[in-house]
Amino acid sequence: MKFKDGLTPQEKQLFKNAIGKTKPIVQDTIHPEKRTIKQKTSLQSQKKAKQHAQFHFSDEFEPNLNSKGPMKYVREGVDSFEAKNLRRGQYVPDLILDLHGLDQIQAKLEIAALLYACQKEHAQCVCIVHGLGSRILKTKVPHWLVQHPDVMAFHQAPLEWGGNGALLVLIELKDKYKTN
Repeated sequence: MKFKDGLTPQEKQLFKNAIGKTKPIVQDTIHPEKRTIKQKTSLQSQKKAKQHAQFHFSDEFEPNLNSKGPMKYVREGVDSFEAKNLRRGQYVPDLILDLHGLDQIQAKLEIAALLYACQKEHAQCVCIVHGLGSRILKTKVPHWLVQHPDVMAFHQAPLEWGGNGALLVLIELKDKYKTN
């Protein structure tokens, strides 16, 4: 037996008089969007691909770098004193990237990801350890760094950060990468 059927017509009229005038509620037809796990993983993979593709380094570009003495570079418009500060150890690296065991392609991707991470983490100074080995990365890493617009200066690292097998890099931070 349903509850509706249990009421007499007088009781139904008494209820209507007590409530007064009413309008029926219109059902909302907008349904919330459901996110699946597949969408989350695809978004994460797209974000990771964006990080790696943030900058493309050219292997053909040959900058005019100092071949005698320690490896150093100061971008145009930046005070040359910054390279001296890097050499003296005035800057402590916020992030360290070790390229030992990587080939050129992997090293380029890692450097691009590091420079992207510098903006996200607000790291102004980084240390890139390329090692000595066959001197391939030792010669290529400075050529790649010169091409990136965020690199203000770099200098061969002091002994405590890797000496001849590493570079200290000074990064220009931009506000557009602020995280919430």
